[in-house]
Amino acid sequence: MDRRRRGRKAALPLVAVLLGWLANGPALACKLAILGDSLTAGFGLVREEAFPARLEQALRARGITCAVLDAGVSGDTSAGGAARIDWVLADRPTHLLVELGGNDALRALPPAALEANLDRIVRTAKEHGVQVMLAGMLAPPNLGSDYGKAFEAVYLELARRHHVPLYPFFLDGVVLQRDLMQPDGIHPNGRGVDVIVARIVPMIESFLQGK
Repeated sequence: MDRRRRGRKAALPLVAVLLGWLANGPALACKLAILGDSLTAGFGLVREEAFPARLEQALRARGITCAVLDAGVSGDTSAGGAARIDWVLADRPTHLLVELGGNDALRALPPAALEANLDRIVRTAKEHGVQVMLAGMLAPPNLGSDYGKAFEAVYLELARRHHVPLYPFFLDGVVLQRDLMQPDGIHPNGRGVDVIVARIVPMIESFLQGK
């Protein structure tokens, strides 16, 4: 075989790759799935106002191209998230942000059950080679200080045990701020989502960059 024929054969795979790129666009190396409840799903908001969409926009503004997958289900508990983790991982995310626990607290579920469910989620994701970050939640004060401390400690312990980053409180800066919450006092409005994104995005940026 002469050099010209060898050169043409070697070029064929590259041409195929380029044609595929032109047809489908570049494949994103970064895919962040958010396993969450109504705070992720954007209860009471249009899709463009919900946390996943606003986070993806904020990341792009920082020069980070990462598909953000909305795996939020309104009313979901940590048990529901644990039951759905295999389905979420079927989309082959590279990273997973776990935003669960609010509905566990509203139902006063035992912190031990929360820990077991979140532990299963983190372990399963890591077994699939997915990087994990936790977003913590606080229990309502009417459940008492003992319950509140035990609930908060779950996230701290899981972050320590699995060596994963923890954003301590997902609703930081928004909860109890009437102008940032919907009338139910539980879910953020569009402005509230923007505050959440602005506060959490630096940590997510570091998480995606492996820092």
